[in-house]
Amino acid sequence: MTLHRLALIILATAFVVVLVIGRLPYKPGAPELSNGFLTSSYPSFQPTMADALAERFALCDETIRVNCVVDGDTIWFRSEKIRIADIDAPEIFSPHCRDERSIGEASRDRLLELLNGGSFTLVAGWRDTDRFGRKLRAVTRHGRSLGEMLVE
Repeated sequence: MTLHRLALIILATAFVVVLVIGRLPYKPGAPELSNGFLTSSYPSFQPTMADALAERFALCDETIRVNCVVDGDTIWFRSEKIRIADIDAPEIFSPHCRDERSIGEASRDRLLELLNGGSFTLVAGWRDTDRFGRKLRAVTRHGRSLGEMLVE
C-alpha cells in the first residue's frame, strides 16, 4: 500500500467519523463549543444530595498530601489530587512574575479558608481527569461554586 493511498484512507475515515458524530443527538450537559473551543459547563450546580463532604484542610508541603491546598485551583482531598475545574488561579510554583506569585498565594490562602468554611460537594463535569491525571471537579457549597466565590 502506498503512502498516498494510506493517507486517503485515513482522511476518508476521519471524514466519516466527523459525519457520524455530527449526527448524534444533543445531550444536555454535554461539552459545547464556544469560540471554537470545547467548554465544560456546570449549569446549575445542584448536587443530588446535601453538601456532605467536609474535612479540615491545611497547606500542602513535601510531606502533606491529604486534605491540603496546593494552590488556588488544586487540592488533595482524601489522598486524591483534584483540579478545581471552573477556575484557573495564578501560578505559585512557576509564576511569570512576582505579582503572579503574590496573587497566587492569596488565592491559595482564600481557597483554604473557603474549604474550611463548611461542608461541600464535588461536582464532576464532562471530563473526569485532566492531562496530568488530576480529577476535574467543581467544588460547591449550597449549590454555589467555590471557584466563583474565589474571584469575588
